[in-house]
Parts: sequence; C-alpha cells; structure tokens
Amino acid sequence: MRKTGEILVVGLGPGPDVWRTPEASAAIERATDLVGYEPYLARCPERPGQTRHGSDNRVELERARLAIDLARAGRIVAVVSGGDPGVFAMAAAVVEAVEADGAAGDLEVTVLPGISAMQAAAARLGAPLGHDFCAISLSDNLKPWALVEKRLRAAAEGDFVIAFYNPASKARPTRIFDAFELLCGLKAGATPVAFARAVGRPDERIVVTTLADADPSIVDMATMVIIGSSESRLIDRPGGTPWILSPRQSRGGAA
Repeated sequence: MRKTGEILVVGLGPGPDVWRTPEASAAIERATDLVGYEPYLARCPERPGQTRHGSDNRVELERARLAIDLARAGRIVAVVSGGDPGVFAMAAAVVEAVEADGAAGDLEVTVLPGISAMQAAAARLGAPLGHDFCAISLSDNLKPWALVEKRLRAAAEGDFVIAFYNPASKARPTRIFDAFELLCGLKAGATPVAFARAVGRPDERIVVTTLADADPSIVDMATMVIIGSSESRLIDRPGGTPWILSPRQSRGGAA
C-alpha cells in the first residue's frame, strides 16, 4: 500500500544543540510541519515555509492525532520531544494514536532517538548508572499514586539505582516528599542522591548529597533525581562536585 504521509518522532535531547543527533536535525529540517510542546518547538531553528503547531504540556494524544491528520494530508510531520522520545515522551502517544486510528498501513512512522535527561545527568555525575537501574515517573496524572509507591518499593527492595522523571510540578508539589519519605524507610541514610537541574543549559545546577540530608524542596520539573543503590558511593573531587559511582561489579548487597 502506498504511504500517504510521514511522521517523524524526534528527540531533541535535554539541553544544548550539540547534544541533538544529526539524524534529528535533518528530520526537523526536512519536515513541512512541527508538532510539539511550545518550549520544545522554540528549540528548533526556524525555516521558511515550515508550519509550527504548538500546544501545552498535557495534550500528548491530541498532538499525536493532529500529526496523523497532517500526515494523511501528505505532510511530513516532525513530532518533537525533549530528551529521548521513547522515555516518558511522545513516542508512546504517537504509537497509541496510530494504533487507535488504524493508521499504520497508510502512514510512515519513524521514531528517532535522542539523549535522555537521565543520560545527560549521569554524565555530569560520573557513573551513577554503571550497574542495574530503573526509571520511574512520579507523575500521577496518568496512573494512581498507589502504583507509583508499589514500584518505588520494588525498586528499593531490588536495590536498583532509581532515576525520577517528572518529580514535581506546581500541580504536584508534594509527591517528591512522599517518595523520599517512603525511600527513607527502605534505604540507608548514606545512600548517594543527586539533583541535576537543567543539565546542559545556562541555569544548570548539580547537587550531590545523601538520602538522609537531601532536601526535596529544591526539585522542580526540570530536575532529574538519581538515588543510588546500596553499592553506590561518593567519590570526592577537589574543587568539583563529587561523583557518584555505581560499580559494575556487584557484591550482592541489599538495600
């Protein structure tokens, strides 16, 4: 069957343009239409003749459906995400919308990877993800908080390094405190913790501390939170922020 249009789900990376892949840049340049959250569209270079369709942050499926409609009209549509589009981002919404619409047969859909916020934060922090880790979104907009708590307990009991996405927002200012309270009852107080805010941007801020001393009030939606395992340790760097090392060789410790 001849495809009528094309959707490119593009990851912009978390920060500077140099972290955007050449493949993503080429897709943005080739697209006739850009669809995405307004701050992400603002990170894309302007091109004459290209149309932008901006929206706010809570209408992922609406954006995906718009991309389908535009592609069906023969357009080349780039749906842009920050970080990697497959990590708590637009790839899931586009694939879900394509499935519901039955559009897989007549649209070309390609997901293009990007550097995730978790990877960018880890690079600043040394090697916190050097051993087994998991990523958990603290947002309870699309799932019940009881499920988040269940997964936090499982991650702590499995002694994973844990990366928090969507840790706090104006609508959800207390969930980060709930998460830390739960983990403080399951993990040692000396467990390394990092707050990596706006990594790669001019207002970047990195705070490395421990679970016992961590202050969740400094966290916002631009912050990646990484909590170590029982084997993660801090490595002092004279004149610099300490690194976190989660060694690749495990001793089989417990949280």
